[in-house]
Amino acid sequence: MFKVLISDAMSNVAQKIFEKQKISVDVKIGLSEEEIIKIIPEYDGMVVRSATKVTKNIILAAKKLKVIARAGAGVDNIDVSTAKKSNMLVMNTPGGNTNATAEHALALIMSALRKIPYANDTTHKGKWEKKNIKGNELSKKTLGIIGFGNVGARLSNLVKGFGVNILVSSKSLESRKKDFPHVNNASFDELISTSDIISFHCKAAPDGKPLISKEHYKKMKPTAIIINTARGNIVDENDLNAALNENLIAGAALDVYSKEPAKENILFNNPKAILTPHVAASTAEASIVVAEMAANQISDFLLRGTKINIV
Repeated sequence: MFKVLISDAMSNVAQKIFEKQKISVDVKIGLSEEEIIKIIPEYDGMVVRSATKVTKNIILAAKKLKVIARAGAGVDNIDVSTAKKSNMLVMNTPGGNTNATAEHALALIMSALRKIPYANDTTHKGKWEKKNIKGNELSKKTLGIIGFGNVGARLSNLVKGFGVNILVSSKSLESRKKDFPHVNNASFDELISTSDIISFHCKAAPDGKPLISKEHYKKMKPTAIIINTARGNIVDENDLNAALNENLIAGAALDVYSKEPAKENILFNNPKAILTPHVAASTAEASIVVAEMAANQISDFLLRGTKINIV
């Protein structure tokens, strides 16, 4: 009988699927690297979300492990290179949390434009700052989307009703343009210099360097807002903090950070920054979908050799 380890908290639908397929499953969350290394030789498959870091040491200790599934899209927490060298498959679940992430990006956009966190905080304190809170409308603004995969495309559809002008910086858009007549392709420089809102939905650079530097902020509108629900290292937080303090841009809203969990960050207490703790994909609906996808993919591979969503 095959045996699978679920090492991160997720919907119990995954456990039920494995049990239905007669695959033995253990749910052990919050384990350290050392604790996982001790038990991983027992398992044929492993399911993680973002908390577990599947390191080189874990992979090398896994004598039977054939497949690792990420219940989510990003696999930054898995040493994919070492896994491949060890003949292990790494799977993800693209699309499972697309809508959740896109909706969170839209929520951050609206929160930044309408100054909702500040309005909420001051109202709770009885300050009634009505005269000092004047927001901006999304309607008729230019939204720049950098990267146009599942999430970027979904965000572009979510904002259709606002009458926004949508610019997209993506190498893949031109071949798919007929499916997205409501967006316009733009160069990276054109997008950052003309957009009112710039939202990142792309992969990080292969070398890990940020996609925007302080020089880029100087090209942006002083009223521009940065949104990042993609990868933490896309935006250099020191440069962003400086850009906010120097009024090069008006605001930023981030859900991802260069170091997570973000217990310390230079953006903490910056009044122009809205920060959420990597929860864009965390909805009740999305958690069920990605857990179901991951469990079915591992089951199909172990029992039938079917390879789905291989990274």
